[in-house]
Amino acid sequence: MTDQQRPNNPYARMTNLADARIGAEAIHCTDDFFAEMSRMLQSHDPVWKEGVYDDNGKWMDGWESRRKRQQGHDHCTVRLGLPGRIRGLNIDTSFFTGNYAPSVSLEACYMAEGDPTDDTKWQQVLPALNLQGDSHHIEAINCDEVFSHVRFHMYPDGGVARLRIYGEVVKDWAEEANNLVDLAAMGNGGRALLCSNEHFGTMDNILAPGRGINMGDGWETARRRIPGFDWVIIALGHAGAVSEIEVDTAHFKGNFPDSCSIQAAFVEGGSDEQMAAQSLYWPELLPSQKLSMHHIHGYTNEVAKLGPVTHVRLNIFPDGGVSRLRIKGHIVAEGKTS
Repeated sequence: MTDQQRPNNPYARMTNLADARIGAEAIHCTDDFFAEMSRMLQSHDPVWKEGVYDDNGKWMDGWESRRKRQQGHDHCTVRLGLPGRIRGLNIDTSFFTGNYAPSVSLEACYMAEGDPTDDTKWQQVLPALNLQGDSHHIEAINCDEVFSHVRFHMYPDGGVARLRIYGEVVKDWAEEANNLVDLAAMGNGGRALLCSNEHFGTMDNILAPGRGINMGDGWETARRRIPGFDWVIIALGHAGAVSEIEVDTAHFKGNFPDSCSIQAAFVEGGSDEQMAAQSLYWPELLPSQKLSMHHIHGYTNEVAKLGPVTHVRLNIFPDGGVSRLRIKGHIVAEGKTS
């Protein structure tokens, strides 16, 4: 079950600032003897490998320190993939049962350049929280400050499978004023909000950097056995006028969509659920286009000049898989609709 599919996680549609795919990196920890710190930031859900051991013990999909035999506790410093405002956490101890961290806390800081030093002043954003094994711990963070790094504490030791840090990307868009920008990119704050189905691959994958590494690194729906088609709604990182589109079906060969189209609109207010219904009436940004397997489909002349938009809806007919979606354009001032 993905974070988007998991109930009671109101932050799952926000950007995971600690996602390794957008450059988040665990840069220091006191100990990662059993499981290296970088695993805690992987985008895929943790897995269990029955009977798999390495030189130090049981292989675990997360960060795990050795049993502490002296005073103190373990901590790990993470450089966020993007600076942002933190709104919520998912501290996941999946598969950690007799070896999970009994409690944790989180501090954060902002560094305009470089990484924290011994002189860095940290701000607590999550006080000590008791954990349970093999569980998801969803926590709200009420703070409007911008952070670039976090320091995650485990008391006194143990393991955590994943650390998801959900928030709002803060980017200096003035630097992009005259550039052609992928407005939907995860690295620019683009977010997958809703879709009709994500049985085989999650919708947020289509906004990830680079080309997909395999079929699992894309958005793939179940085989449709009833009339209709599948769709996904994307919130752009910034309002913009779209001029180029790429639809990449990398690795999808016997299961790529027959065709696709894209709708778009400038949306102000309303809930995601209302948006799903209203998106049926959004104007067409890209008319229906035939697709082929394992191919980057580029469109420029076919893209309608709709002016500024904030959201797009990719429709695939009737079903299948898409690896990446690129919505390229020039930014416009917030609130400008014409």
